[in-house]
Amino acid sequence: MYDEHIRRSARYFDVRPIQFQHPASGSVLEAITGATPVSVILTGTAGDGKTHLCRQVWEAVKGSEREWLSPEPYLRIAFPGPGQDLRVLHIVRDLSAWVPQRKAPWDPGAHELLRRFSATLFPSGGSHPSQDIFLIAGNDGQLMETWRRLGNSEPVRRSHDLFEALLVEGRKEQEGVSLRFFNLSRHESADLLDSAVDAFVAHEAWQSCYALNAASGEFFGPECPIRRNLELIQQPLVRERLGNLLALCDYNGLHMPIRQILLLLVNAILGHADVKDGLMTATDVPAVIRHGTVAKASLYDNVFGGNLTETRRARTPIFEALDRIGVGHETSNRVDNILIFGDTDDALRAYFDRYMTADRFYGANTTYQAAQKEYVEGTDETGERSARFLRMLVAQRRRLFFKIADDEADEMLLWDLTVFQHAGEYLNQIVNRLKANQRVERQILAHIVKGLNRIFTGMLVSDDQRLLLANSFAPSQGRVSRLFVDEISAEPRLGESIDIVMRKDDPVPVLRVTLGPGNSCSMPLHITRYEFLTRVAKGALPGSFSRECYEDLLAFKSQLLKAAVKRSADNAETTTGEELAFSLLQLESTGRTVPRRLELRKS
Repeated sequence: MYDEHIRRSARYFDVRPIQFQHPASGSVLEAITGATPVSVILTGTAGDGKTHLCRQVWEAVKGSEREWLSPEPYLRIAFPGPGQDLRVLHIVRDLSAWVPQRKAPWDPGAHELLRRFSATLFPSGGSHPSQDIFLIAGNDGQLMETWRRLGNSEPVRRSHDLFEALLVEGRKEQEGVSLRFFNLSRHESADLLDSAVDAFVAHEAWQSCYALNAASGEFFGPECPIRRNLELIQQPLVRERLGNLLALCDYNGLHMPIRQILLLLVNAILGHADVKDGLMTATDVPAVIRHGTVAKASLYDNVFGGNLTETRRARTPIFEALDRIGVGHETSNRVDNILIFGDTDDALRAYFDRYMTADRFYGANTTYQAAQKEYVEGTDETGERSARFLRMLVAQRRRLFFKIADDEADEMLLWDLTVFQHAGEYLNQIVNRLKANQRVERQILAHIVKGLNRIFTGMLVSDDQRLLLANSFAPSQGRVSRLFVDEISAEPRLGESIDIVMRKDDPVPVLRVTLGPGNSCSMPLHITRYEFLTRVAKGALPGSFSRECYEDLLAFKSQLLKAAVKRSADNAETTTGEELAFSLLQLESTGRTVPRRLELRKS
């Protein structure tokens, strides 16, 4: 799914490509063709739409399709700028294909052009703006590596430092520099999903499929799993939960580019474990229906790559990322009791009928019911058929993740079906509130403060209104820290505060601890860190991801300790040289801590 290949395939098969407006499209076109043209850099991960945006710009300045379809990574064209002055647009649509491999010699023309681009960003005093406008697309690693190898001239060095600052700080521009910097990986995956689904289901070719008026047992008839999956992907609850999953990827630092999202949609609609390559064609459908294997085409399982081999799932970034969320492999007693015993338990039968029996496509079909009965009765001596039923349970848990309504989410413990049991709280009480310009409630902050205190001190403390900073007596960082250093009020007081904020152009919330004016420390509050802190606050130590989180939080503690030293530098107590005073944290029976002052004197 590369832009140039899609264009060729679309012409060959005479179909319109799936298209939608990229969130950055308007800003990119305005930067180059607007009243004050400036150069543009497009960066981001592979599949984020960089080449697609380059093509949109090329078409906007009346570039020919024949030139665009050439294999050349560099194109140039003259176009009228403001006042009809001619500008020259230089497009490097694939930096990695244009720059030589490491240790290989530079092409003189490529080397000179990139150095000229660097010079246009920092024109000398009094010089006129350059008539050359550049559009350069490349992954961020390739971009930085290219400018490291470009030479040591002042414009090149300043350009390298500028790109690094814009990448790290998430900014699009710097005052006085004729450049707009677009990191396409900053766009939220859930928003890209919404646009992709709208374009996918609105394609006119689906109406041609409906117009076949196919009979039952044929492609796009009433029993066709492809048709069923297409209709499911349009249901608001399915789209909402799919958006939640991609949002969790973003909030875990795993951006999903457009290419991966389109791949996910195709697999969700066409997936079936028993057909060639795991993807159904129109000619596969009659056999799938005839053999009674429609359930293996379940969209709910296909979303996670359940139709693919383990190797193919692991090689596909979006399925590898979704697999980390654990849907289907995590569960609760309530859900499993419904799935296994619901049809025979009076207290659970209503749930079984609503969630299982009512879904004639992917619910409790005859195959499932037979495997369920055998599993409950324990008649499988070899365990092979029981293992098959357990695999069915994984698919059914995934289906319930998309079927449980929002008003039943708490009762059914929806998020227990994932490794992030507090994801609903994270999305609703933190992310959604921050996006609505509302403050995060103190109760949420109290859980975070308690979790931090337990990690920072290594003790089962209950303090949640103040953040405790303590050290150990050991030269290295010990697990138990009782040597009291400082404390920060969770409630705003005398310049101190602990809050969660959202930074511009960054979807991940940030935990910010302020010790005073100009003295604060921040840490991205990824969903994994939030889950870890909340479970620790409630008394559990989740070992599945504790090591990484624990080390991250100890690093944050080190930052806070340095900030505390900075705050106390002007107010440090002096000693006579005959005594040494310090405080130890004493844990009371209630879980509260009290600093106990000790003094050591020379005898």
